[in-house]
Amino acid sequence: MLAMFIVAGEEQGVARSDLTGTVQNDILKEFMVRNTYIYPPEPSMRIVADIIEFTAAEMPKFNSISISGYHMQEAGATLAQELAYTLADGMEYVRAAQAKGLGVDAFAGRLSFFFCIGMNVFMEAAKLRAARAMWSKIMTDFGARSERSKMLRTHCQTSGVSLTEQDPYNNIVRTAFEAMAAVLGGTQSLHTNSFDEAIALPTEFSARIARNTQLILAHETGITNVVDPLGGSYYVERLTAELMDKAWELIAEVEALGGMTKAVETGLPKMRIEEAAARRQARIDRGEDVIVGVNRFRLNDEPQVDILNIDTDKVRAGQVARLNKMRETRDSKAYLAAIATLEQVAASGEGNLLAAAIDAARARASLGEISDAMERGFGGRHHAVTKVIGGVYEDVYHDDPEYQAIRARIADYTTEKGHAPYVLVAKMGQDGHDRGAKVIATAFADMGFKVEMTDMFETPEEVAVKAVTLGVDVVGVSSLAAGHRSLVPDLIARLRDKGGENIEVVVGGVIPEQDYAFLREAGVAEIFGPGSNVLDAANAVLARISGVLRNV
Repeated sequence: MLAMFIVAGEEQGVARSDLTGTVQNDILKEFMVRNTYIYPPEPSMRIVADIIEFTAAEMPKFNSISISGYHMQEAGATLAQELAYTLADGMEYVRAAQAKGLGVDAFAGRLSFFFCIGMNVFMEAAKLRAARAMWSKIMTDFGARSERSKMLRTHCQTSGVSLTEQDPYNNIVRTAFEAMAAVLGGTQSLHTNSFDEAIALPTEFSARIARNTQLILAHETGITNVVDPLGGSYYVERLTAELMDKAWELIAEVEALGGMTKAVETGLPKMRIEEAAARRQARIDRGEDVIVGVNRFRLNDEPQVDILNIDTDKVRAGQVARLNKMRETRDSKAYLAAIATLEQVAASGEGNLLAAAIDAARARASLGEISDAMERGFGGRHHAVTKVIGGVYEDVYHDDPEYQAIRARIADYTTEKGHAPYVLVAKMGQDGHDRGAKVIATAFADMGFKVEMTDMFETPEEVAVKAVTLGVDVVGVSSLAAGHRSLVPDLIARLRDKGGENIEVVVGGVIPEQDYAFLREAGVAEIFGPGSNVLDAANAVLARISGVLRNV
C-alpha cells in the first residue's frame, strides 16, 4: 500500500522527498494481538527494515513505522504490558534497521508510536510520561546523539473496548475523559472514537461529536496551554515511576529471550495479554469492575440509535469489478516482469522489497498480487498455533454459586451423553480482532465445554468443513468488522449442504440490534452483543445444545 501511495504521488507530479505521512507496519504486534500477519516473523521483519531503509534515503519527511501499543491494550493488556511490549517492539525495529547498516540518527527521528487511552485517566497520562522517559534512555543506549532520535512522538486513540452497546450515549462521556487523559499525557496526535462504534460503523452525526470533542479540548479547556500539566503531582509522578519499574521488568524478560522476535515465537507476550483480558472480563462479569449501564445502573428500556448500514455484498462486487477492469487494461508484459522481479527479491534476500513493490505497483499489480509474490518468494505463510488458556475463570470464579451451578449442569450433561458439549469458536472474513473469541474460549473451557478455535480469517466454507468434521454441537461466530450479514448466512447454508443442519450457530460481537431479526431469520440461534455476561451466554448455549431451547 505504501508502494501504491508513492506511485500515486509520482503520477500526480509529487516527488517522493515531499511525501508526508505514516505507515503503521508494526508486524510484531500483529503476531501478538492484531493478527493481520501474512509471512513468518523473519521475512516480516525484513519488510520493516527495508521500508525504514528506503524511506530514510528517499522520503525524509515520512514516518517509516508506527510502533503500536494500541492493539495490545484493546486485546486486554495491562498498561504496564502495553508500555513494555511497545517499547520492546521499538527496540527490535531499531536493531533490524541497524542490521541494514543504518546509523541510528539516520532513521530514528522518523519512528513514531501509537498508544491506546482507556478510562484510568491518571494512569494513562502517567503511561505516556513514562514512555517518553524510557524511550529516551533506550535510544541513548543505542548510541543516538540527535535529540530528535531520542524523542517519543506518539499518536493516541481512545479505547474502542471501553465503548458499550448498552446506554451508548455514555460513550460520549467516556471518549471525552479518555481524550483529556491523552492530552494531559502529552500526545502529539489524537483520534476520538464515535459513541456508536460498539453497535456499528459510525454515522456522520456520531463522527461529528467525536471530532468536536477534540475541538472543545483544544480551544475551550486550556489544557493544551502548558507542557506536561500533571508534572510535579506526587500521585502522577509516583504512578509514572511504578509503571516504569514494571515495564523495565517486562522488557528485561523479553530481552532474556533474545528480543521481541524470539519472544513472539515463544508466544509468551500473547499468552500474558490473553490471560489479562480473561481476568478483566471475569471481574466485569462479577461486577467487581463497574461499567455504568452494563453491570450497574442499567436502563430498563434501551433506546435504539440510528446506525450506518453498509451493503457488504455490494462493496465486494464493486471491488471485484474494479480489479477486473485494471487487469484488462494494464500492460501484461510489464506486470509479469515486475512481479517476477519482486518475487526474486523476496526469495534471494537481496535488494529492497519496497523498491521492487513500487515497480510492481507502477505496472498495476494489485495489493493481493504483490502480497502473493512475496509469499512465494518467502516460501509460504505464517500459521499461528491457536491455544486456549485455562484456569483464569476458575481462579476468579471458583467460589461463585452461579459459576459452580453451570459447571455442575455441564458435568451432568457430559455424564448423560458420554461427551462434553462441544463448541467451535470461529473467526471469519477480514476481522483480526480476537479478544472476544479468546475470552469466550477460555471461559467456556474452564466451565467444562469442549472448545476448539478456528484459525483467523477463515471462510464460511472452511468453518463449515471443520465444524462437520469435528462433530461439534455449536459454532460460535465472533464478529467485530460488520461482516455478519454476509458471512453468517453463508456459513449456515454451507453447514446444511454438508449435513450439519443440526449444528447450532450463535453469534457474538459488534452487531446492531437492528440486524438481530435478519440473523434469526437466517437461522442464528442466539446473539450476544457487547457487554453480554459470559455466564449468561454459557447457560444459553448449553440450553441450545441440550435441546431445551431448540427450534424456539
